[in-house]
Amino acid sequence: MPASPTANIDADPVDVRAGAQDLLERLAGPDARLRDDQGEAIEALVRDRARVLLVQRTGWGKSAVYWIATALRRAQGGGPTLVVSPLLALMRDQVAAARRLGLAAETINSTNLDDWQDILARLDDDAIDVLLISPERLNAASFRDRLPALAARLGLLVVDEAHCISDWGHDFRPDYRRIADLLGDLADGTPVLACTATANARVTTDVARQLDPQSDPGADPGDGGASGDRDLDDTDVVTLRGRLGRDSLQLAVVRLDRGEQRLAWLDAFVRRHRPVHGRAGIVYTLTVADSERVAAFLAGRGLEAVAYNSNVDPDGRRTIEDRLLANDVDVVVSTSALGMGYDKPDLAFVVHLGAPSSPVSWYQQVGRAGRAIETAEVVLLPTGKDEAIWQHFDVAGLPRESEVQALLDALDGGSLSVPKLERAVNVRRSRLQLLLKVLDVDGAVEKVGSAWQRTGVDWQLDVGHYQRLADLRRREHAIMRSFVEGGGGSDGSDGSDGRDGRDGGRCLMQALGEVLDDPDAQPCGRCQGCTGWEPDVEIDEQVVAEAREHLRTRDVVVGQRRMWPSGLDEVKGRIDAGRGALQGRALAGGDGSGWDDVVDRLLASSEAGDLDATALDEVVEGLTRVLARWSWSRRPVAFVPVPSGRHGELAAEVARRMGELGRLPVVAALVDTDAPPQRTMANSPHKAANALRGLALDPAAAADVPDGPVVLVDAITDSGWTLVAAAHRLTEAGERDVLPLVLSAGP
Repeated sequence: MPASPTANIDADPVDVRAGAQDLLERLAGPDARLRDDQGEAIEALVRDRARVLLVQRTGWGKSAVYWIATALRRAQGGGPTLVVSPLLALMRDQVAAARRLGLAAETINSTNLDDWQDILARLDDDAIDVLLISPERLNAASFRDRLPALAARLGLLVVDEAHCISDWGHDFRPDYRRIADLLGDLADGTPVLACTATANARVTTDVARQLDPQSDPGADPGDGGASGDRDLDDTDVVTLRGRLGRDSLQLAVVRLDRGEQRLAWLDAFVRRHRPVHGRAGIVYTLTVADSERVAAFLAGRGLEAVAYNSNVDPDGRRTIEDRLLANDVDVVVSTSALGMGYDKPDLAFVVHLGAPSSPVSWYQQVGRAGRAIETAEVVLLPTGKDEAIWQHFDVAGLPRESEVQALLDALDGGSLSVPKLERAVNVRRSRLQLLLKVLDVDGAVEKVGSAWQRTGVDWQLDVGHYQRLADLRRREHAIMRSFVEGGGGSDGSDGSDGRDGRDGGRCLMQALGEVLDDPDAQPCGRCQGCTGWEPDVEIDEQVVAEAREHLRTRDVVVGQRRMWPSGLDEVKGRIDAGRGALQGRALAGGDGSGWDDVVDRLLASSEAGDLDATALDEVVEGLTRVLARWSWSRRPVAFVPVPSGRHGELAAEVARRMGELGRLPVVAALVDTDAPPQRTMANSPHKAANALRGLALDPAAAADVPDGPVVLVDAITDSGWTLVAAAHRLTEAGERDVLPLVLSAGP
């Protein structure tokens, strides 16, 4: 065993506290002082070998608890610590902190595959004090088989971001549920620490029950009523919960109608903030595209703005994190990828461009700001697309009985790979993989090689549980809607009028604390609800005009499909050159295209059967600008509308108007054959097959299409398979370039 940084620590509480204080000073500096709950947690782990749930706000010092406890347990002769942690960025910071205490800390993750064997050999030799892994590693074949033996000799198990254990947390992550198996393999008396900053009473209860093998881990906290506040006295878990509020935070909600106004506001806010305070901040967005779009606009205006999201490689992410930490940027525009575990004590502001879907996830990101400074500004800047995104990611992401049953029925015929399952089950791939993971965690299926098969375990989806979870997500959406609309966090179920602040408004910090069941929630005296405060930002109309032009001149690219999905009867393999739709263009796509409002208005009028003439004029003007920017190898010779029962007349009218302006013929060469609506198809094999069934070529009309490229006009594209199928039909008589032009791209 490696030399311990602390010697002669026994079970005496005085010695434990003294050793903990000494280690804290080594970790955080000579002025650091052990918090009461830190000391109590460390004593419970080191002296009592207890299971501890630590719910404390971000920046409070939860990681110090498990590093100090690790050092003390190793001094007692305990085995290594295993930390289950969700993010690579969090692991890097944790390894660095552990090494400051002289601990030998390593991580096994997707970025260091070449080091795994050496690390595992050192772990077997007890030459590693701390191993950090992601929850996904718990089911990796290379690691799973050695877990029981490792669990039996652990000195401490740490579950970081423990709200992920619970389906009732904001981050539904099935792999975290594998920790229950790991808990069962621990030797008697092995201490366990679960940490999170974002857990209301419902989640706290659920996590505590899962940590305690003597309680009922199957109890559904969703049965506990609106708040989910259930008695924890029937568990032996030591639960230490602190106040969530941070006195430095000033919260406000700023409501602006249009995307260009929000961009101009962000430009003015960041520009005003940086010279005054000299510290950088984060703008959070709900999508990757939005993070890149906003960063590009701010950078184009001369600000040092960078985008951070899943498209940025690990080295690039680390560079951005370091630059933000050093205040070497004005702002980082990020998705939730820059979240759990990132520690910048002097982060000056957090702005949410788009409201998060739940108060839990909102607080998770709010808590990044103001840890070690007197004032940090936190602003919610909602958009008109937020609720559609919430629905897509939160409610639509939960398992549905019909989908699960179809998947299991498909596997009844034998093992199948994911591509073959896609052909058998009308579920998109990302969702199919989620369902497989849920079933795998529950023991109903298993992966053998590249294929999945049933295990023979008698299993049924707990429909009631997932329905309650969906209902909970909808209540969380209602709470966030009330923040956006100024009601201060009530979903209307508690009879509250939502008004407590000094000026008659609702204290935003108190409301946020209350919906997270903070026992110490009280008016902050600083936020918009308490004082009427709002950031001193004056929007420059010239910048609004620049933002509008920025949004309206950024091409929304419609990607090119190069392969047919496997398993189709009519076509197979690669889409031949000259037979498929090329890369296309859309006028609108997401909240930030600059055209969404007018396109949405036109689409709504099309659904109603009465086209909005003003919106149609604007859209045609916008499409004309798109065509003017488009570089073709050869000028198109005709427009061809895509027929459909939903927006076929709109596509035909847009094509007619574009043809008049371009002096090109409009040819109705495609016929709608009344297939089911494309939006009822969920994955690529089903969408492609349905699109091919739904379109036919009118030979007589097709004869009127001149030789050369054609522009294919459609109202909406999501997966792109309708465009591919239309191009396939148009090229039945011979190869030609087909250029898709659509009004709106995206779900």
